[in-house]
Amino acid sequence: MKNIKLYCLQILCGLVLFGISACKENKGFNDPVSSDTSKPGIVTNVKVDNFNGGSYITYDLPNSENILYVLAKYSIRNGVARETKASYYSDTVTVIGFEKSQEYDVTLYTVSRANVMSDPVTVTVHPDTPVYLMVKPTVEVNTDFGGINIRALNPDKREIGIVTVLFNPATNQMDVEDQYFTKSDSINFSLRGYDTQERDFGVYVTDQYGNISDTLFTKLSPLFETMLDKSKFTTFRLGSDTEIGYGWETRYLWDGRTDNSSSGWHTNPGPPPPYVTTFGIGGSFKLSRFTLWERPANFAFNHGNPRNFSLWGSNLANPADAALPVSAPTGTVVGDWVCLQNYTYPNPPSGKPVGSTTAGDEEFVKAGVNFNVPLQAPAIRYIRFSVDRTWTGGNFAHAMELSFYGSPNN
Repeated sequence: MKNIKLYCLQILCGLVLFGISACKENKGFNDPVSSDTSKPGIVTNVKVDNFNGGSYITYDLPNSENILYVLAKYSIRNGVARETKASYYSDTVTVIGFEKSQEYDVTLYTVSRANVMSDPVTVTVHPDTPVYLMVKPTVEVNTDFGGINIRALNPDKREIGIVTVLFNPATNQMDVEDQYFTKSDSINFSLRGYDTQERDFGVYVTDQYGNISDTLFTKLSPLFETMLDKSKFTTFRLGSDTEIGYGWETRYLWDGRTDNSSSGWHTNPGPPPPYVTTFGIGGSFKLSRFTLWERPANFAFNHGNPRNFSLWGSNLANPADAALPVSAPTGTVVGDWVCLQNYTYPNPPSGKPVGSTTAGDEEFVKAGVNFNVPLQAPAIRYIRFSVDRTWTGGNFAHAMELSFYGSPNN
């Protein structure tokens, strides 16, 4: 565990240094312009309001126009010091990044425009439990197709990292295998690319200040996973499937072509959602995940590309037609069909609104996006791809390609 922590600290050193330098950057504090080199007065009436991993410290400033800012100096853990500045125009300085929920001393100084510091004022803070330590008890690690699945809860939606380590027999140590950083309140992701051999995995939680939790160790054997053979896919048109438009037939969803000059699946404009197509996958499979390629280039996050969609399946040899609803809870059964999962396509990485996407956003769409199928989903022979809402909310839908992964249902 000591080796793991030391390695993690080296990895996160850049983040820690960034955090420290961010506290020191010029945020409206002018260069010293005063010739008054007298020592400024101290802050008074100091009060503390604690929160998870930090504290707000409020105070009264001395009555002087020569004060430039208030400086807080403190240690967040053994050997790691931080500084935070607050402008003269504020009565609060925020101290953050503490390793534990315990007492810490924070030293406050006023700093004049001549860069002269006041006498110190020391205040004791007792931050609430840091977010990374709140997340750690919720971490669950389970076997998954081709790897492991990791889940955790982050109700405060604060930036945290989930670090996975894997035993390396060559070094006889646990080496960092993956680092997953997120602000999501519900964390759910999988690591794949492993065979079915049993392995020793470890998972711990970290934050942007270099703090790390204890490691959760587990021994797991990944489930077998393969990409389904698209040459065995077949169109299985049902009466309630949406009419095809512009010659973009369902079979183009597995022709391996995702560029903007190729054809995909496209419905005829007019009817209300859902926009549905049905096809066979060449046998009975328990799905693990799939990749969706939406229409790229200027159609990215636009036009008829799916924004909210569902995957339905049936394991019958000849399932009957049934009109699907616009979205339904996972596990809902409609005739011979069961809802495997509902999905939402990620927002543009740039954060730009629809119609204002960037080249990076277009590259994101071009690469395809992966979606997991719940481990508890049943085996299926046929898929219904059902689009509930597109990016522009129009009366048609389109997509370029779908690839599915899983294991044969023997």
